[in-house]
Amino acid sequence: MTWNETFLELFDRCVEKYRGGDSDFANYYSEQDLAFLESIGYKPRELFDFVEDWVDDNAPHPTTALLVASVRRDYLNVVQEGKLSSHEITTKDLPTFGDELGGLTYLPRIIKKARHKLAGELDPDIMFGCGGDRKFLRQNGDIHPADFLRNVWAAGDDDEQILAYVKSQKG
Repeated sequence: MTWNETFLELFDRCVEKYRGGDSDFANYYSEQDLAFLESIGYKPRELFDFVEDWVDDNAPHPTTALLVASVRRDYLNVVQEGKLSSHEITTKDLPTFGDELGGLTYLPRIIKKARHKLAGELDPDIMFGCGGDRKFLRQNGDIHPADFLRNVWAAGDDDEQILAYVKSQKG
């Protein structure tokens, strides 16, 4: 019942390594850390990307990383019944930055990233919650990345439902 504390402790340890000048995240994790990350459906690079952005950009906050991890963990346990996917998408599989849905540029890209984040299928070079994602979410009603993930999960394959959600957040 304390996986969240384990996550934040690991996050803090990684922050200290990164601030200390070690940018090789492969050195950050013990076997126990790697087993923990796998148990919540997280890849080592995913955590590092949040650490790097937190240290370099002061965003997103560590609690955002935790909430995103929580949605992924829930999806792994509920939808995937604890079984990790072996499928992985690359940047070539993503819509372009300029693709649009319902007049919203970038929305098709972030939807696809979110769906594959939920399933644990993002190539390590793709970050859900990157600067581009955060900019889109901020400009469209200041949507929290974890809330966006939950809404993508709830919408299933219905892009129009996600579009309606995003438009409803602009107020």
